[in-house]
Amino acid sequence: MTAIPAPERLAAVDARQAETILVVEDEDGVRDMAAEILRMAGYNVLEARDGMEALGVVGRGPGPIHVLVTDVIMPVMNGRELAKRLTVLLPGLKVLYMSGYVADVLAREAIDEAEAAFLPKPFTPAALVARVKELLMNEEKERA
Repeated sequence: MTAIPAPERLAAVDARQAETILVVEDEDGVRDMAAEILRMAGYNVLEARDGMEALGVVGRGPGPIHVLVTDVIMPVMNGRELAKRLTVLLPGLKVLYMSGYVADVLAREAIDEAEAAFLPKPFTPAALVARVKELLMNEEKERA
């Protein structure tokens, strides 16, 4: 597993930031690392091993969820199906897909690369934080 850099090495986070990110990944090490990176960047983070567990997390109503970071290929329910279900339950939810099989996954899962936020694995801590910040900044622009 890649060592996680000290928080000061990640992109600076506004002190008022309290966005919640749901990380859904079936590989424990990847999920744990992504969640820790996002926590170190100042986000509230919820975790789930698969789509069904993620639906349960959302169903327990921990508050608003701003970004779903999900692996595309998972057992039980793939990331695209999860995103479709959650965006119905949580209008305005931003989705960041991640996968180690970029071209094959995008084609097979019918994910439009131009419309979808995508992060190829392996990724750096800075790349993950930057993509999440980008999605949140786009949300603020849409509301303005």
